[in-house]
Parts: sequence; C-alpha cells; structure tokens
Amino acid sequence: MKRYEKLFINGDWVEAHGKGFTTLVNPATEEAFAEVINADQDDLNRAVAAAKAAFTTWSQTTSDERAEYIRKLQKALEARKEELAVAMSQSMGCPIKWARIIQVNCVSAFAKFADRTKEMDVVKEVNNSLVVREPVGVCAFITPWNYPLYQLIGKVAPALAAGCTMVLKPASITPLQDIIFAECVKEIGLPAGVFNLITGKGGELGDALVTHPDVDMVSFTGSTNTGARIQRLAADTIKRVCLELGGKSPLIITEDAPLADAVRGGVRDVLINSGQTCVCQTRMLVPRSRYEEATVLAKKFVDEMPVGPTDSEETDIGPLSSMAQRETVLKYIQIGLDEGAKLVTGGLERPEGCEKGAYVKPTIFRDVNNKMTIAQEEIFGPVIAMIPYDTLEEAIEIANDSKYGLSSGVWAANKEEGLKIARRIRAGQCYVNGGDFNYDAPLGGYKQSGNGREWGDFGIHEFFEIKSIQL
Repeated sequence: MKRYEKLFINGDWVEAHGKGFTTLVNPATEEAFAEVINADQDDLNRAVAAAKAAFTTWSQTTSDERAEYIRKLQKALEARKEELAVAMSQSMGCPIKWARIIQVNCVSAFAKFADRTKEMDVVKEVNNSLVVREPVGVCAFITPWNYPLYQLIGKVAPALAAGCTMVLKPASITPLQDIIFAECVKEIGLPAGVFNLITGKGGELGDALVTHPDVDMVSFTGSTNTGARIQRLAADTIKRVCLELGGKSPLIITEDAPLADAVRGGVRDVLINSGQTCVCQTRMLVPRSRYEEATVLAKKFVDEMPVGPTDSEETDIGPLSSMAQRETVLKYIQIGLDEGAKLVTGGLERPEGCEKGAYVKPTIFRDVNNKMTIAQEEIFGPVIAMIPYDTLEEAIEIANDSKYGLSSGVWAANKEEGLKIARRIRAGQCYVNGGDFNYDAPLGGYKQSGNGREWGDFGIHEFFEIKSIQL
C-alpha cells in the first residue's frame, strides 16, 4: 500500500506536523490501496502564511508571465492524463473509459486561462477616474470527490490567471489527482507559495481555512448544507465566498420532441457517473400522452448500459464513491417506494455480478409527483424520477418548484422552441436538445444551488477586485 507522508507547502514537499492518515478505499473492490497524511492546524497555518507571502510578488507579475506558467502547467498535466484517470477511477469509482473523458478532458481547458490573464489588464476610463482590476488575494479552495480534477482546475486556473495565491484542500477520499497536480506545479517551477496543498479531514481543516484571518476568499463545491455553514463562518471576516452547491435538475421533454433521443440523453446524463453529478437532470418531466412510451424507452436504455468493474472498457456504470454513499442512496430508494413511486427498473438489490463494492442498481421511478422526497432532495446516485405533466405551463411550474437551481434540460421539436422554454427555467444552466457541455461557458446556480460562477470568461471575475483611481 502506497503512503503519502508529505504536504506541498511553499513550493516543496514538506514533513507534516499532523500525524494521522486517511486510508483510501477502492469503492469497486472495498480494498484499501493508499494512505494520505492528515494535516493539522499548524500545517494549515504554514500553508496560508506561504500563500500570503507569495501574493506580494505573484500579484505583481505581468499577464504574459502568468500565461506562460499556465501553459507549462497544462502541458505537464497532459503528460500525466492516464495517471490522473486511473487515480480517479481507483479512488471514486468512475469507470476507466469515462474517467478518461469526463474526468480528465478538463485538462485541455486549463490552457484557455492563459489568454484570460489579459482580463487583468483591462482599464476603463470613467470621467476623471481609472477603473482597474486587482487580484482578490489569498484563496482557500475546498473541492469535492465527484469531479475532483475538474473542480480543482475550475478554481485554480482562474486564480492563477488573476494573480491570486491559494491553499487547496481536496476531499479526503479523493486527493490523488491533487497530489499529481502539485507534482506538476513543482516540475514547472511555479513560484514558491503560489499553490499550496494540504490533505486531511474536511470538518477540521475546512472550518480552519474558512475562518483564517489571512484568507481573503473561499471557493467551495459540495452540499448545500455545508455551503450554508461556510457562508456563515466566513461572514465574521467578511470574506468573498463562491459556492457551487446541490442540484435537483429537471429535464422537460415536450409533446413533439424526438422521444427516443430525449429519453436516451436523459438516462445517460444521469448514469455516466452513477448519478454523482451535481448538474445531472434527475427529474424527467414527460407529457402524460407519451409517458408510457417513455418509461419503456427508459428501461431499454438503462439495460444497454453495463454495470461492472471500473477497469473494464465495457463498463458504463461503476460503483458509488463509498459504501456510506451506497447506504444513503439505498435509503432514498426505499423512501421512494414507501411514498408510492413505482419501479420501472432497478431497486434495492445489488446489480448482477457485483457481490461486493459500493454498487447500486440504476433505478428509475415512475408515478412520481414533485412533492415526493425523491423529487425534491438531491440523492447523488443513479436514480431518475419520471414525472408526468399535462401542459407545458405545468411542466415549467414543476421544473421551478425546487429549492435548487443549478442546471436543467429541455428536449423540444427544434432549437427555437427549446430556447423559449430554457429562458423560463430558474437555473444557472440549460441544455437544449442534448447540447454538449462547454468549458467556456459559466457554471453556477440560482437559489440554494450557490452563488458566483466558475469556468469561462466569467470564472476569472470571481478572483479580482475593482478599484477606482481618481485623477
């Protein structure tokens, strides 16, 4: 079993003051495969101090200098893409063929932030004033386990482009891609203290980062409950807080939409990461006139996606991230049954051939109404609720009847009709007729799905302050 005993602080791998380790367990096999050191408060203080000291010089670098470092870092990551994919597949259970695509493709988007360094050079003249942009300062990043590299890059890349320094704390069960990232930082010679990595338990380190007086900004991706806590903790020191939180996203399929394409797209959207995708469309809204046909199609498309070992190229659906997450999802499936929803497919039994591991059968419920628990709460598992509707107005009302507003989808007869509906859904994203994910588009939520935006040109806006200089 490999043991990671050091932290990356001030440009080097250093001995940790903390003594304990977190054991990493492969959720497909339930076997431990690595141990990672747990940082403590002293380690955290060292990391923040390094970031604070580095900010003085890093914030004064030119946009061209920062762009060059970003391009070098992207190139170093490209050389280790397979290693990154294996690390994430092993630690959080994503099938290896999907890990190479949905987990690692974000590396190619990293270099786009090299050009976005020029955003910091923008100066606007307003009468006798100059309006300029300056980096926000020392940033604390707390990232999740479901798309760990994507979330790392979505925070680190714009921060580097803006001239910020940072301390990163990954989810305790998925730190390996962050360690590889830090090795790339060391390889390219990024100035000491600009990027710092501490590993360990979120409850202990997260609170300490959020409340640290020398941290200027917190960016967190995770549950809404934890995001609300972070916002409260950060309020005492008036930090900027960027939150990307939970979702219970709707997919509206219209009467005249291509039903097979719509249902297939909706099923695959949820199942490719075993439902552990904050933006996946887990509420499928179908016209009552086409509801029976849609349920038959949904089962057909689930049956076409094999569940199995993560190292097999044939596997489409792997385990959940942990045995604890499996138990959570099974409880929700039982709640759905107790509240009167009917199974189209799936259920509480293990998938065939998966006698161990954190596997859950891909599950689709029918006869769901939007007041049911499985239609209101984020399950974060391979579970879809199929909800019938009678009119388009009712569908839009159901879609918006949620405390969340992270993402959404529409399948309509054509793009124009889909766009009209998309504009009426209260969510930060909408995918029309199976539109592809776009790294150049902003990601973020309405309502209790968070605040702020990541990725694209808007992503860097979270990382600069606006100053007016009167002449």
